[in-house]
Amino acid sequence: MNDLNSFSGLLRRCVDDYGMISAGDGIAVGVSGGKDSLVLLRGLRHLQTYYPAPFRLEAVTIDLGFLGMDYTPVAQLCREIDVPYTLVKTDIREIVFDVRKEENPCSLCAKMRRGALNDVLNERGLNKLALGHHFDDAVETFLMSLLFEGRISCFKPVTHMTRADIWQIRPMLYAGEGTIANLAEKLALPIVENSCPMDKESKRHEIKTLIQTLSRDYPDLKSKVFGAMQRLPLDGWGVGKGTEKK
Repeated sequence: MNDLNSFSGLLRRCVDDYGMISAGDGIAVGVSGGKDSLVLLRGLRHLQTYYPAPFRLEAVTIDLGFLGMDYTPVAQLCREIDVPYTLVKTDIREIVFDVRKEENPCSLCAKMRRGALNDVLNERGLNKLALGHHFDDAVETFLMSLLFEGRISCFKPVTHMTRADIWQIRPMLYAGEGTIANLAEKLALPIVENSCPMDKESKRHEIKTLIQTLSRDYPDLKSKVFGAMQRLPLDGWGVGKGTEKK
């Protein structure tokens, strides 16, 4: 419980710094079955028990149609922590890989998955979608934009999706991937292994490997990049006050 208390404290700092949660919000955690989204779900559920602005919390999974991905243990976890769970089966895998035969399938897959999530939130009367992006994801996205697109850019901590009228929030931006992995192990979370053939072949994976290599000589590389994003500041990033980096 001490580990969960400490982690939910990190979430609260990020939530407060960027004004992510208001009283009466209906928040859905987009649960892919990976460690990030499951840890976010547990952290927000714990935060919900003491946060001064009461909010509603649910979990939503978009089943993309990949073989071997069983979300039954995720449903059981949600029952145990008393969080409503919605599982939506889709044919996104078939459309992206079999029908469209996309050379770069990740972009279309993400777009279709996000559309399906938005539909569920609107149907259930939820106004915010909590995503499992963390400290390392932010650094990787910034470097991907810089190296592959020649842009100074990253996703925002809070984003309003105008067409769907849904706010996306990223409460784990102050938590590093190592912290999240350790907590997932300690809580014995039911991680669903990703069977997507692109899971370890994406541009993000290339950048992750590059950062690991550079960090051997420059161990504070990620902290400096994240700090630069806040100090520039990038659009939407200027409120942050600090991070936990491990």
